[in-house]
Amino acid sequence: MRRRALLAVSLLALTAGCGGSPAPAAGAGEPRAGGDLIWAVETEPLTFNPHQYSQAKARLLVWNSFEALFTHDDKGDYVPWLATGYEAAPDGLSYTITLRTGVTFHDGEPFDANAVKANVDQLLVDGYAPAVKAVQLRNLKNVEVVDPGTVRINLTRPDVLILDFLATPQGAQISPKSLKNAKNLKAGGVDVVGTGPFVLESYTAGQQVVYRKNQAYDWAPATAGHTGAAYLDTVTYRFLKESSVRVGALTSGQVQVIEGVPATDEPLITANRQLRLDRSLNSGSAYAYYLNVDNAPLDDLRVRQAFREAVDVQAVLDSVYRGTATRAWSIVSPSGRFYDKAFEGTYGGDAAKANALLDQAGWTTRDAEGFRTKDGRRLTLRLVQNAPFVRDRRDVLAQAVQAAVKQSAGIDLNVQLVDQGTATAALNDGEYEVFDNSRADTDAGAALNLLLHSQGAINRTHLDSAELDALLDQGQATADPAQRLKIYQDIQRYVVQDQAVVLPLYAPQDQLAAAATVGGTGFEPTAGVPASAYDVWLAR
Repeated sequence: MRRRALLAVSLLALTAGCGGSPAPAAGAGEPRAGGDLIWAVETEPLTFNPHQYSQAKARLLVWNSFEALFTHDDKGDYVPWLATGYEAAPDGLSYTITLRTGVTFHDGEPFDANAVKANVDQLLVDGYAPAVKAVQLRNLKNVEVVDPGTVRINLTRPDVLILDFLATPQGAQISPKSLKNAKNLKAGGVDVVGTGPFVLESYTAGQQVVYRKNQAYDWAPATAGHTGAAYLDTVTYRFLKESSVRVGALTSGQVQVIEGVPATDEPLITANRQLRLDRSLNSGSAYAYYLNVDNAPLDDLRVRQAFREAVDVQAVLDSVYRGTATRAWSIVSPSGRFYDKAFEGTYGGDAAKANALLDQAGWTTRDAEGFRTKDGRRLTLRLVQNAPFVRDRRDVLAQAVQAAVKQSAGIDLNVQLVDQGTATAALNDGEYEVFDNSRADTDAGAALNLLLHSQGAINRTHLDSAELDALLDQGQATADPAQRLKIYQDIQRYVVQDQAVVLPLYAPQDQLAAAATVGGTGFEPTAGVPASAYDVWLAR
């Protein structure tokens, strides 16, 4: 077998998967233990079970009480967390992983090889996490317990993304006792526990969740800002959906940290010397509109191309985000290692071209409201937005795109902001033409498998292409970085340029604003999302 070394990294250079290197904070002083922090967040989690994780905005909560086998450094390389290292078989069909000793779950259960196997076996239970089973674990053969401190992941075919999965929230470790006895395992809660630096103490739906320090914690990854227990005694996350309410709570001293600061409110933070603001681009996939090729009129390539040309993306971004948004030109985030700059400036914002394409496609007449028609039917595209997943004023952005495509090309973009049940039904029934999404996966390949593969759990384009599937399979099986880069560039070219099934809009960005008396806030390396509260402290 081939041994891959996992080297320790500088504590000062990197942020941690579970916390993050302390950020400079005038007034916070040196790290100290103690204190109760109140942190306002934009998104209330749909679940507190990491296996069911689906909201990037809820990721910082996951790592408070749960941990994965690996995390990442700022170059995207794997760093041991609950694991101590791994060996990859020469044929790529197995990974032997050694585990930390002396780790316990919050309920006192030991973390060991049997616990890892129990978690993976649970993920394979029908109906428990179908998207994970069908995509991330589709090449898994089984998990073998070699000894209490060693597991072997056996595969049916080479799959370099299996390690990435073991560094994600879905791959986080839940106590085997919780897996067996939790009242509502899928929903999570106080009886679904992990090994992390905080214990979930209470949850009040629609209001807040409270975490209490795990006094026994002493197994942070090498990339963390410190070792031992967390500094804070408790951290309370309040669910404040409206950005103005979050910012008002911070400026008035009701909370000490907030995430999600829109451009319109940034001056309230930056003008206050008692506050600070930090930003970070997310990795994974860009925020984009995915076009459903099953439904007319988007089954016509010319209409898809016209929709893309009808939007001056930079103009609508500037109108909503006031120059703070980073334009995306491809499905991969600009901060990702597979991003292809070759697409920059090659399409979009050409109203004349959009109108010419629609004329060619037969949409040559207009109704009384100025929308294009064909055979008495209006050119209407339905965008269904799932309210629990709407962040960054994406509903406002949709309205700006709606106005732009009407004005420039006579396209009727029908925007519907609905509850999760209504959105799920619409998507499952194909009652939409446009689907919006972004993902904060560290390896963009994981996101693209979900979004583009014909068997992908959230392939809402319904593009069924043997050529594209083959490229995605190659990217998942190939370990060579240069080969993977070439493969993912080909994928981007196929979906963005050749098939025009994606309209990239912007690179998701997270913002953290905090009182100057708070230290240690930061972002996960590579993923770029807010880190947990592990390294956070309060000044005396």
